[in-house]
Amino acid sequence: MVIGAIFAGGIGSRMGSADMPKQYLQLGSKPIIAHTIEKFAVNPGIDQVIVLCPKAWIAHTKDIIKKYLGERANVAVVEGGATRNGTLENALKYIAENYDIDDESVIVTHDAVRPFVTHRIISENIEAARKYGACDTVIPATDTIVDSADGKVIRSIPPRHELFQGQTPQSFNIKELSTVLASLTEDEKEILTDACKIFTIKNKPVHIVEGEVFNIKITYTYDLRVANALLGVAEND
Repeated sequence: MVIGAIFAGGIGSRMGSADMPKQYLQLGSKPIIAHTIEKFAVNPGIDQVIVLCPKAWIAHTKDIIKKYLGERANVAVVEGGATRNGTLENALKYIAENYDIDDESVIVTHDAVRPFVTHRIISENIEAARKYGACDTVIPATDTIVDSADGKVIRSIPPRHELFQGQTPQSFNIKELSTVLASLTEDEKEILTDACKIFTIKNKPVHIVEGEVFNIKITYTYDLRVANALLGVAEND
């Protein structure tokens, strides 16, 4: 079984929208989150989609899905966590309680505010997760990356050809992810910034899947303007 988990738990504080989390802002003719869910709901490699969002926005999310995607038995909306790690734990808990998982089952986790993910990226994530157990979507770093411990003095400048920018999806064998997550100490959980770090801090390999430059994360107001421009180009092609 392959399950797509759309992480929509953020409140969008950096977007400057006090009334509405950024994933519900309009992108073209529909909310950002609707574009993202649709990519997973129609992908033939995905059996089930779980959307994890703030409790107060569950009903609104269901309304969006019904309005823009119609009645879909393969999309469920559940409460996310207070942190990204908490949202991941909620997803795994829901999966364990509602689906029959075997040794080949895969979870494809994705940011709700990355609406331009391609079917090629999703398919390669599924394949890599099945083959390797864990994978991350990345693109090569185009700028020089500067390392500084204090934000004041440069500590090192790593070779750019060894550096990549992380995107999503991040995908995993479900049983292996659950086992590794359960083995983390509380201190290790505190330093988690994304799901792949769960594997790297346990010295487990994470395979690389090639992303796309346009698979952007809509975080700031500027990003939303760029996204609308990208959408316009895509619709006119």
